[in-house]
Amino acid sequence: MLVRDTGWDTMGTLYSFHTKDSEIMDKPIRKYPVEITILGKLKHYLKTYPSQFWLLFWGMLVSTTGMSMVWPFLVIYIGAELSLPLSVVTSLITINAVMSLLSSLIAGSITDKIGRKWSMVISLAVNGGALVLMIPAHTYGQFALIMAVRGTFQPLYSVGSDAMIADLVPAGQRSEAYALTRLSKNVGVAIGPALGGILAATSYGITFSIAAGAAVFFSLLIAVYAIETLPDAARKIQENLRNNLKVYLDIFKDRVFFRFILGFTLRQVADSILWVLLGAYAIDNYGLTENIYGLIPTVNAVMVVFLQVFVTRKTTKYNPLSIMALGTLLYGIGVGSVALGSGFWGFLISMVIVTIGELMVIPTASTYTANRAPENMRGRYMSLLALTWGAGSMVGPLLGGFLNDSFNPAAIWYGGGTAGILGALIFLSLALTTSKKGARI
Repeated sequence: MLVRDTGWDTMGTLYSFHTKDSEIMDKPIRKYPVEITILGKLKHYLKTYPSQFWLLFWGMLVSTTGMSMVWPFLVIYIGAELSLPLSVVTSLITINAVMSLLSSLIAGSITDKIGRKWSMVISLAVNGGALVLMIPAHTYGQFALIMAVRGTFQPLYSVGSDAMIADLVPAGQRSEAYALTRLSKNVGVAIGPALGGILAATSYGITFSIAAGAAVFFSLLIAVYAIETLPDAARKIQENLRNNLKVYLDIFKDRVFFRFILGFTLRQVADSILWVLLGAYAIDNYGLTENIYGLIPTVNAVMVVFLQVFVTRKTTKYNPLSIMALGTLLYGIGVGSVALGSGFWGFLISMVIVTIGELMVIPTASTYTANRAPENMRGRYMSLLALTWGAGSMVGPLLGGFLNDSFNPAAIWYGGGTAGILGALIFLSLALTTSKKGARI
């Protein structure tokens, strides 16, 4: 079925063309009515997206609830077990991120070869096992090995799930599809940290066990009920590692996408500093307890749950590169403002600012990447986007730990804020370049 569409595409230019993307599903692209009730929205989404999309939606909710019970407190837990300086503890996060980054280089080709389904199953199962092994770990070497294994398999899940959604959903509906899956994840994040803070104050072992169980449960759901969505065009590609690296070098010949990846990496540096170090900073320097701090990431998640779809519908009307610039600037401002806070409410305001940027940036980035990629290269483009999470998370916590130990705790946030502002400037330069070619900002 040919569909004619006109509007602003995710590469920042005005488009008017025919596309066969709607053939991915057997349902036509639907337009929202001007006024629609909450029940009407629910019925619309249920009819628009296939059942497998909803399997991912609910599975992500369960898995993310479990994982978010652990990650806000991971640095606190490891630091208490090892009694080492912050820069040493954050090096474990960097080990995880380095392995994740290296794995991201081949994650796309793996998902394009063995399929989206089994990539996700393996990743979730290994992640669950790693969490269980953290309970008896008591040395730096043990934690380093666990974090390395966990980082190696993490990208398979993120790349596989993003690619599966792109396979299931036509281009015109992907933006809201990614927004819905983020809503699912953030319901989990809204529940997880608050619950995790309560449990962690009693037993970290119970917290890690529940998180591991949630990951394995989602893995089993996918293994039993999901159907592989890998397109035939991707199946036909046979390549070795050298050819795979050549493919990535060819992608980087796309200079706009290369700069996009660089800006997104700087945003992730700021983001990872906030999420990895804010808990330890607030608890060690201002006396917050785990159950009180857990409310801060919960507020982030609640905002995403209630505002993500609304914000996405508004931002899709504008040049996506301009949205990326504004959203990343808010990351820089929010992370930098932590240095000005002195307690719960100050840190909460900083998180709110960052969350507004997050609402604008994350779905826009995923949709931009999915729509820019050729069908048989989609996994690789998504893999490069996932690589930015590894690269940013590799640099951010290590940078924050170094600034903390070398200068003072507030220096963490000045460094993170600077990274966010630099990322915003890159997106702004892309938006301005696009505008010279006739695109609206």
